[in-house]
Amino acid sequence: MVSPKVEIYVDADACPVKAEVYKVAGRTGCKVWLVANAPLRLPTECMAELVVVSDGFDAADNWIAEQAGPTDIVVTADIQLADRCVKRNAVVIGPTGRPFTPDSVGSALATRALMQDLRDMGVVSGGNAPMSQRDKSQFLQTLDQAVQALKAGRRPKFR
Repeated sequence: MVSPKVEIYVDADACPVKAEVYKVAGRTGCKVWLVANAPLRLPTECMAELVVVSDGFDAADNWIAEQAGPTDIVVTADIQLADRCVKRNAVVIGPTGRPFTPDSVGSALATRALMQDLRDMGVVSGGNAPMSQRDKSQFLQTLDQAVQALKAGRRPKFR
């Protein structure tokens, strides 16, 4: 039995875990698509291709959402992009290792909207906490789990 071709799409402009993606992709033979608004240096440790999109609103998101499918993994912190890709049955993982699933993406969208309203009203300021080594470790574990499951022809089961 031939294992499915697994590709990893990275919303690359501000992705803090590109090195971790390259590590897993190099070890597992997955192709990485780096999608960005400006040129980036390609990694040497894995098979990767850079897609530079226009700087138009959501250009990178649109490209990724049009490509991603059931045997693909999307790495993004963008909850709206995560929602679009989950609807296309792609596996979606945030940079902290948090998977976006059909069950979790709706509440993530609602929380995002609530936080935006609170920021607009001046009740809340600031953004997300900085990435920790624990976040990167969790991301590596989740990405590896997703790749292994997809290569085995099954959907990953996240805790």
